[in-house]
Amino acid sequence: MEKPRLSFWQLFNMSFGFLGIQFGWGLQLANMSAVYEKLGARPDQVPLLWLAAPVTGLLIQPIIGAMSDRTWGRLGRRRPYFLAGALLASVALFFMPTSSALWMAAGLLWILDASVNVSMEPFRAFVADKLNTSQRTAGYVMQSFFIGLGASMANALPLFLSWMGVKGNTTSGIPLSVKYSFQFGALVFLAAVLWTVFTTGEYPPEDLEAFEREKQNRHGIGDVLREVGAALREMPVTMRQLAVVQVFTWLGLFCMWLFFVPATARHVFVASDPKSVLYTSGIEWGGFAFAFYSMTCFVVALALPKLAAATSRKTVHAGALICGGASLLSVYLIHDKYVLLLSMVGVGIAWASILSMPYAMLSTALPAKRMGVYMGVFNFFIVIPEIIASLGFGPLIRLLFGVDNPNAPLYVVMMGGACLLTAAACVTFVRDVGERDVPFRAVIEGDAHEPFILPESAQPVPSSGPGGRV
Repeated sequence: MEKPRLSFWQLFNMSFGFLGIQFGWGLQLANMSAVYEKLGARPDQVPLLWLAAPVTGLLIQPIIGAMSDRTWGRLGRRRPYFLAGALLASVALFFMPTSSALWMAAGLLWILDASVNVSMEPFRAFVADKLNTSQRTAGYVMQSFFIGLGASMANALPLFLSWMGVKGNTTSGIPLSVKYSFQFGALVFLAAVLWTVFTTGEYPPEDLEAFEREKQNRHGIGDVLREVGAALREMPVTMRQLAVVQVFTWLGLFCMWLFFVPATARHVFVASDPKSVLYTSGIEWGGFAFAFYSMTCFVVALALPKLAAATSRKTVHAGALICGGASLLSVYLIHDKYVLLLSMVGVGIAWASILSMPYAMLSTALPAKRMGVYMGVFNFFIVIPEIIASLGFGPLIRLLFGVDNPNAPLYVVMMGGACLLTAAACVTFVRDVGERDVPFRAVIEGDAHEPFILPESAQPVPSSGPGGRV
């Protein structure tokens, strides 16, 4: 089916839900490790407390993608999943800051992360469903714009509330500024997703009768899992190459998210006691610094389509990752809290590209019929680095830096910079189908018969996740 070009406001409406999704995710990334500390977690316990969420995501993302490929009803194909995930995530966000024990906070994080995945994964396929190939880069960039905007608001909100006079803690020690931010975020998440659900329609299957017949011949979750397995075996070459890029990229991001905030408190504010007022000021400023990379993201995102058209998507993405890697390495030299904000500008450039360019390259190399399941499988390469971070960072920190080393958060942030630079090098080996004069269908059919191996020139190497400390 030849899809009509959508106007700016149609792109706006279909992507607006991402503002809410990222508002919720941004609150989680910037605050949860500090929340764990306030509830009594030791530094080396924090990465492990994040483990349940990525393991759940590893299972949920491809299953939800495959299920949404097979769904059609009054709300369409992807929108039922947007809505269900938003409802569950909003409940988890609202109650998260009322946690009275570590197990309660970890359980709510598990529910929150799973629910965010239910909403977010179909959004990626939604863009490919709605837009023709020439508009997909613009569609994913619009998502990046709202991701940057939502994260900026979420990261700055606790500090803003503190400046407005919100002081004190809950009975568990969680700052009230964080509590009210999470509860406001629950409302934003649900309202933004509802906006997209009720302002944007979906195209029905081209042959609805054939779609229904095929649906009747499929039986339960076992069939869904078989389809996910088939998708893994038949993964297009471009997707395999992008997978290597994604693993290094997201390892770098998780280094930053888990450890940038405590690095700010310890390295810039020179605070060592997590229960001190100075340490609280440090983690609030670290979250505020995150707002700068998010603000940079939604400003830069609007320029990416023109930059990609003038050069190439690969060039833009590699250059953006270099900016991010250099910025994280520069934190070692920074001791002033205002200069620290500048380090996040380069991270924001990288983030804008990370949220759009890989998906734009990927979507042109995938068969439309399996867009949902492949977008779900592609998220494996986000979740796997998070699992590596959750399981490996604690032992790695003790091995390399010693127990209770106050500089460990800084060193892991710098490791994140090295990972982003490695990802930039791997981008050069990606074959971007959308920028080659090759018949699209021929490439897809050819990819289906190629052996499942990684390019020899882009071998992954052993490596050591979101907003807290070591």
